[in-house]
Amino acid sequence: MGFLGRIFNREADGAANEIVAVADGVLLPMEQVPDPVFSQKMMGDGVAIDVSGSQVVAPADGVLSMLFPTLHAFGLTMDNGIEILVHIGLDTVALNGRGFASKLKVGTPVKKGMEIVRFDRELILGQGYNPMTMMIFTNTNGHTMKFVTEGNARKGRSVVAVF
Repeated sequence: MGFLGRIFNREADGAANEIVAVADGVLLPMEQVPDPVFSQKMMGDGVAIDVSGSQVVAPADGVLSMLFPTLHAFGLTMDNGIEILVHIGLDTVALNGRGFASKLKVGTPVKKGMEIVRFDRELILGQGYNPMTMMIFTNTNGHTMKFVTEGNARKGRSVVAVF
């Protein structure tokens, strides 16, 4: 484990400048995502999670600012203006929402660790898609971000970014 991983791969202590993992799994740098849109950071920088579970939670307190009709992606806007796009799986938009569920609506205030989307990991894999989930910071609102890109992540608990 690298230096940042040793420092930040820990559970959140409630600090307002910490952003946590949206899912359980193994952290990876964006460059290792097998899709050039993500690996070349065309939408922004962030972290990827090779997910092991089926639940995706809010990475921070904020407002659910966007939810794709297919539920494979959502946006969260923090009070400080930082915007995070969470994209569940690669090419999973093609499933047209099959295997995804959410009870929330755009505009809903959310707390760190609150469930946003539940998905059927086995269905995604069975249809030939990769469930890797990306956390993309589409607007850092002037904040400098430091990412944790290795180690194991626990949804709602493991710090993956600090600003």
